[in-house]
Amino acid sequence: MKYLHTMLRVSDPEATIRFFALLGLKELRRIDHAAGRFTLIFLAVPGNEDAQIELTHNWDEAGYTGGRNFGHIAYAVEDIYEVCDRLAAHGVTINRPPRDGRMAFVKTPDGISVELLQMSGSLPPREPWASAPNIGSW
Repeated sequence: MKYLHTMLRVSDPEATIRFFALLGLKELRRIDHAAGRFTLIFLAVPGNEDAQIELTHNWDEAGYTGGRNFGHIAYAVEDIYEVCDRLAAHGVTINRPPRDGRMAFVKTPDGISVELLQMSGSLPPREPWASAPNIGSW
């Protein structure tokens, strides 16, 4: 397993980038999703690009309350199905199953979202995951 990033939702991306720049982080890449009306901005400390912060700016968001600006922690895994099978066998809720063989979301006991991404792209769909419903939001 490899740590990928921690996601934060931001209302003012440029102000947030300036804040993280004061800590020494630099912008690595920016992806605008016009259809979904959001932008993803990835930051990291130069020389330590494997430990990233993902800033998510939802274009229509008017502000966050109650901790909704913390998004998720992400890890790349060698076999997303094996990991989800193991977690489910131990009672972990799989909120977004790995139907596509590429991505899943699970929750910690305290309700923190953890994104799991398949290291090598996507695996072929596999039951029971291919037809599993979403349990909740992530």
